[in-house]
Amino acid sequence: TMSDQNNLKFHEAMKRLDEIVTELNKEDLELEKAMALFVEGTKLSSQCEKQLNEFENKVNEVMKHQESNNDIA
Repeated sequence: TMSDQNNLKFHEAMKRLDEIVTELNKEDLELEKAMALFVEGTKLSSQCEKQLNEFENKVNEVMKHQESNNDIA
């Protein structure tokens, strides 16, 4: 479900995206199933991008804090 997707950790979401890509590459995939997988993949991709941005912001904060501590010493 969608709420379950939002709770996926980054590596779990990436694993699911990989599974979706594998499924979408199958030649005998029905259009309806392909569309559902595409929508799920798009949502997971957005979630991963958001998580990456949050991680990047945290790293930047830590780096700025570390630099300010080095300036004091």
